[in-house]
Amino acid sequence: MTDDTQITPTSQSEVQPKTKLTGKVVKTTLAGVLVDLGQSLPGVIHISQLSADPIKSVDEVVKVGQEIQAWVKKVKNDRIELTMVEPLGLDWKEMKPQQTLKGKVVRLETYGAFVEIGAEKPGLVHVSEMGHGYVKTPADVVKEGDEIDVMIIDIDRKKKQIRLSMKALLPEPEVVEEKPKPERTRSARPKGRTNKKRENQNEFDAADVLKVDPTPTAFETAWQAALEKSKLHRSLKSKRSKSNDDSNDTILDRTLQNRIKTN
Repeated sequence: MTDDTQITPTSQSEVQPKTKLTGKVVKTTLAGVLVDLGQSLPGVIHISQLSADPIKSVDEVVKVGQEIQAWVKKVKNDRIELTMVEPLGLDWKEMKPQQTLKGKVVRLETYGAFVEIGAEKPGLVHVSEMGHGYVKTPADVVKEGDEIDVMIIDIDRKKKQIRLSMKALLPEPEVVEEKPKPERTRSARPKGRTNKKRENQNEFDAADVLKVDPTPTAFETAWQAALEKSKLHRSLKSKRSKSNDDSNDTILDRTLQNRIKTN
């Protein structure tokens, strides 16, 4: 944005571009105006710089003897070139990313806010660049006429677009670390208990069944008798097998002894 303060330079070195000066028109021509600035160098205004709108004649804007206000465009060895068209506060070549500026909100849209920063066109603060958190609509953060601080994040000179950010100038939100939840510990199993399954679920001890009811049923009595009979049968069979083995050994011994005597 331009400064309306008028400066009266005391030397040529103090005259800088965009400096606002006051002078007196001393001569007009078809091409422009000669202005006395009270310095060693005269001021010159081309006809194209007398007004933002096209004009046909210098006399439409200024006359000899008139006091005018103008801004410095360039300082040369023999003259100071002036303009009566207020220059931009920011030229395209003066803008750069991460530059911090003050601006004024001039228009709100659903996708963001346009901010006047003194450039050729307002810059856009997209809704995603208005805060660290979720912003539903720009109107939740700013309104037209608000003076805000912004940072340039991107410049497209060909498309004449300026992207701005408010979020870049805000402090980062504190991250609250959640405390880890305590782990659930498994309760210890009582001693003597085991999760080991029997290798064969079909095998079981008849005694475990009989322990369920101390008074056996007729079926259980018959079953118990059958088991006892089966055990007795296996025992007798084992004894017979052992007796047969002993008899065979006796016969073998006798045979060997007879052979020895014969020899």
